[in-house]
Amino acid sequence: MEQSGYAQSLSRHYGRKGLGLAIVEGLRAAGKDRSAIQRDDLAPIDHFHIRGKEATLELARLAGLRRGIKVLDVGGGLGGPARTLAGEIGCQVTVLDLTEEYCRVGEDLTRRTGLGDRVVFCHGSALEMPFPDQTFDAVWTEHSSMNIEQKERLYDEIRRVLRAGGRLAMYEIMGGPNAPIHFPVPWARDAASSFLRPPQAIRALLSGKHFEEVAWVDVSTPALEWFRKRVAAARAAVAPPPLGLHLLLGEDFAPMFRNQVRNLEEGRIAVIMGVWDRPSHPSTSSVPSRVRRPADPRPRPSSDGPAGSPPSS
Repeated sequence: MEQSGYAQSLSRHYGRKGLGLAIVEGLRAAGKDRSAIQRDDLAPIDHFHIRGKEATLELARLAGLRRGIKVLDVGGGLGGPARTLAGEIGCQVTVLDLTEEYCRVGEDLTRRTGLGDRVVFCHGSALEMPFPDQTFDAVWTEHSSMNIEQKERLYDEIRRVLRAGGRLAMYEIMGGPNAPIHFPVPWARDAASSFLRPPQAIRALLSGKHFEEVAWVDVSTPALEWFRKRVAAARAAVAPPPLGLHLLLGEDFAPMFRNQVRNLEEGRIAVIMGVWDRPSHPSTSSVPSRVRRPADPRPRPSSDGPAGSPPSS
């Protein structure tokens, strides 16, 4: 696949030569059996999003994902969330990512964890998805839209590959009321590759694309708590752990995390979980048909049905 300048820029930010070998060596240093890797052994590095596996499972419950459905994980990186959805729920997951090295290493880690029959990787762009119309029962995004400027096209593509009656589950960093943000951050070292929009703009965009809102939850408070704990632990440590996000982010790891604390404390970013349906017949109204605003910032299963129920049609 020929890479554009944009793709090459992102590959330079996210990619690292020898990443697979570094992860395997980190597992060895952590005392893990490299011949029998468990999914949770990889959790320090393959959940490249705020609050890790905990947040992945919260979003899965909020979205009501169930065994056997076909899920597209857009910008799924090394495949940590995909392996969680496959291993804990029984979904069939396709990971789409623009960074070729992530796909290559993700395939290897998936094979090592015995999930190669349930998780596959595809190197490609979220703005030109290599899938037929209405291929997936659910589309999943976790911290994958921040580098994408053409968000209208992104959600057009998501809607195209999502079956009628399917569901979009999203966990994204968005722009806060006090922009601009402090750089570097985990997804960008400067403003040239960071494209955040405020939550109200994304909400209006999705409604305008004829998605119907099921849930919209601001989880900025638990996100800030998580970052504060990680920064405190890093400051107290004599050396980085053998396996962690520093293997992906390099020397900028510490300032990136400190800036995330500042960005959240100062209202420069917001962290949102949302669930949206692609109705079989688009409504003529752009107003969401179902809106949920729980008092608790941590999401609970949607009132549309118990966790594990099928997406509503």
